[in-house]
Amino acid sequence: MATVIKFGTSGWRGIIAQEFTFDNVRVATQGIADYLLSERQKRESPLRDRAPTVLLAYDTRFLGREFALAAAEVLAANGLDPLLTNRDTPTPVLAHSIRTRRALGGINFTASHNPAEYQGLKFSPYNGAPAPPDITAQIEQAIARRQAEGWSFRGSVIGTYSCRTFDPQPAYFRHLERLLRLEWIGKRRLKVLVNICHGTGRGYIDALLQKAGARVLVLNDRPDPLFGGHHPEPDAAGMAEVSHRIRHGEAKLGLGTDGDADRFGVVDSDGRWLTPNQVLVLTLYYLVKHQGWKGSVVRTVPTSHQVDAVAALFGIKVHETPVGFKYIGALMEKESVIVGGEESGGLSIRGHVPEKDGILACLLMAELMALENRPLGQILADLEKQTGPFYTERLNIRIQPEQKEPLLQRLARGVETIGPFQVQQFITTDGFKFLLPDQEWVAFRASGTEPMIRCYLEARSRRNLTRLRKACEELLRT
Repeated sequence: MATVIKFGTSGWRGIIAQEFTFDNVRVATQGIADYLLSERQKRESPLRDRAPTVLLAYDTRFLGREFALAAAEVLAANGLDPLLTNRDTPTPVLAHSIRTRRALGGINFTASHNPAEYQGLKFSPYNGAPAPPDITAQIEQAIARRQAEGWSFRGSVIGTYSCRTFDPQPAYFRHLERLLRLEWIGKRRLKVLVNICHGTGRGYIDALLQKAGARVLVLNDRPDPLFGGHHPEPDAAGMAEVSHRIRHGEAKLGLGTDGDADRFGVVDSDGRWLTPNQVLVLTLYYLVKHQGWKGSVVRTVPTSHQVDAVAALFGIKVHETPVGFKYIGALMEKESVIVGGEESGGLSIRGHVPEKDGILACLLMAELMALENRPLGQILADLEKQTGPFYTERLNIRIQPEQKEPLLQRLARGVETIGPFQVQQFITTDGFKFLLPDQEWVAFRASGTEPMIRCYLEARSRRNLTRLRKACEELLRT
């Protein structure tokens, strides 16, 4: 029976040698080729007059380069011109190359921060952004048609296909050096501890910091498809060693990137890990306060409303999108957005790619710390004096599979109260979000792959956060 290939919030992912096989990669690539060739036939399509180049990249996971070569062979058989990165490459770097080389699009083999047994295929169209749902739906339909026809491909021996390569690093470096103020980092001789998480960030974030004049210590920069036995994610757990070493005086700032360097982790000078929500707030503050940027900000539904509070200080409009950087990127292509971000660790800014970039986010935090010459936590504390504090939490609550649909139907009808809190507004942009008094809120989203409900909470006091947590757990279990 054929594997059903579906593109989620960030491409198609599966366990290697189960769903994610060479045959499935080939038919998925054929679906992408069918989409691109169809688009090139349309008179109004931006692809019509472009060279038939499709860029390919991969991260440090098992068989990344081999999967990319298998995809390249399928593309070439369709009359397209595959061009492969010369080494494992960060997702945002591929996005930049797609734009600068005016390619038809790009295919990246990465499962981002997922465990080592996963691999993934991510397609980005000509603008370098994550493919939006209307494009992935066409690709999924093309794949299903090919599977129904019994399509197959006799390729070369795995890993032996010859494909032209290119080095995307120099152009990406030139771009960031124009976009950012890296010289400020060098003026302070900032001492930074960088955690590569055994991913693609090596030779990028560390090299740019060193080039700027920072003193850099690097952890976990050896490519490892097992990621040292951990998830390749720079969250609080993934940055625990960085936090420990900073508390013992080894550096003033800790920075990290995930497996494909599109997500970030930041540890302040006291060893405290900053949430992606806080980094988004600091980025907005930095670009408006110190760079004088004007425009709007975009965040996803479960991202902190502290973003809104800081935006209000500067008279800036806030956009709210569904979860997934493809929605943020699409808006950034249309409007003058200063910064876009999400609570899961994605961020980009105006003038950059409409794709999340952990390298960029880390460099922005280093610039801000160097410019103000004080810890990031102090800057946040000063902002909170104006906006008040915000406390956020995410719960992953497992439920019985047979309870999932009835629970979602009950949430869809809305509720009048969450525990002792009165619901003021019900939002269904993505999942179910309930706005409460004083900028507090809760949101529920169902996992697409597990019998689990994700519950996002934001309160203005620790006491209220505890009360909201209890109320949401009771709501989901009654």
